[in-house]
Amino acid sequence: MKKIICIFGTRPEAIKIAPVLRELQKKKDLFKTIVVVTAQHRQMLDQVLRLFNLQSDYDLNIMQESQSLYYITTSAFSRLERVIKRENPDFILVQGDTTTTFAAALASFYQKVPVGHIEAGLRSYDRFNPYPEEVNRLLTDALCELHFAPTLTAKRNLLKENINKESIFVTGNTVIDALYSALKKPHRFRNPILKKIDFTKKRIILVTAHRRENWGTPLENICLSIKKLIQKYDDLEIVYPVHLNPEVKKVVHKILKNSPRIHLTKPLDYLDFINLLNKCFLVLTDSGGLQEEAPSLGKPVLVLREVTERPEGVKAGTVKVVGLSKERIFRETCKLLDNKRMYERMAKSVNPYGDGKASTRIVDALLYYFKK
Repeated sequence: MKKIICIFGTRPEAIKIAPVLRELQKKKDLFKTIVVVTAQHRQMLDQVLRLFNLQSDYDLNIMQESQSLYYITTSAFSRLERVIKRENPDFILVQGDTTTTFAAALASFYQKVPVGHIEAGLRSYDRFNPYPEEVNRLLTDALCELHFAPTLTAKRNLLKENINKESIFVTGNTVIDALYSALKKPHRFRNPILKKIDFTKKRIILVTAHRRENWGTPLENICLSIKKLIQKYDDLEIVYPVHLNPEVKKVVHKILKNSPRIHLTKPLDYLDFINLLNKCFLVLTDSGGLQEEAPSLGKPVLVLREVTERPEGVKAGTVKVVGLSKERIFRETCKLLDNKRMYERMAKSVNPYGDGKASTRIVDALLYYFKK
């Protein structure tokens, strides 16, 4: 039996690694799985742990208010050292692009434990956009033994960096596994704001914007463009689950808190969120995961960034990068609200991010690696 530690610390990581944990647990005769959470995010992570019934064997509980990147990195790194030494695993799995991901990969490398990177190979080729995620990915991939690339584009990125082709497995993205699984469950909205929205008479835009590189003027531009959209369209409502970070909350509430038909909610639980995504008209976001989830449900996505590390959606036509000018955000959103043909073209494009079986492929790759 091989001992595998799965390390994660944020809500997106938990969502994306949950299907892999489920597949590993089906192979209890071959794998012993240890779950370690850093709790880089606390409240939002706990929502997902409860939803997917994930029990942590170690909870490092590192989160502090207004925590810096230095603090997250050093706290996760030093505490993971003790866990890895104690458990002495055969393999470690990390996911995505967070500071937890990088710290875990480096801590594992220092102990000479092989690491597998779920969602390897994503690149924007701008080290400060997304920040610090672009460099987190580069460093993590350089440290890993196995690379689970979600797409062929991600595989090509890894090959350009001289990553051994034998270490790369194209699997699809596990976020699609989680999405399809969760949407099978009957659901009624729990959030009181969502309960009151008439999805049959209103066009709902889902907004998420919180990235570190967008703090300040870029986030102000996003909010001002949203306000202008509401003033133009009477049948429009905005739902904006606002990130808990004080730098985000301060700007968003200052500009949007008294605007009609703009609903500023706390971060939604995962089932509320994906069912809202399934019912909305379109998505404005600076998130990475939403660029993968929304196309699976036929929702056009306008990306509130200058570049994206997920070009497959842009190439497929499901996603459009619109930058951070308030005039362009407004203009591009109006096009989708006014032009039915343009909207349908984006909504009906083929999702390039997988078929919901990525987790099975990852576990099969681990079996192959261990000659099972």
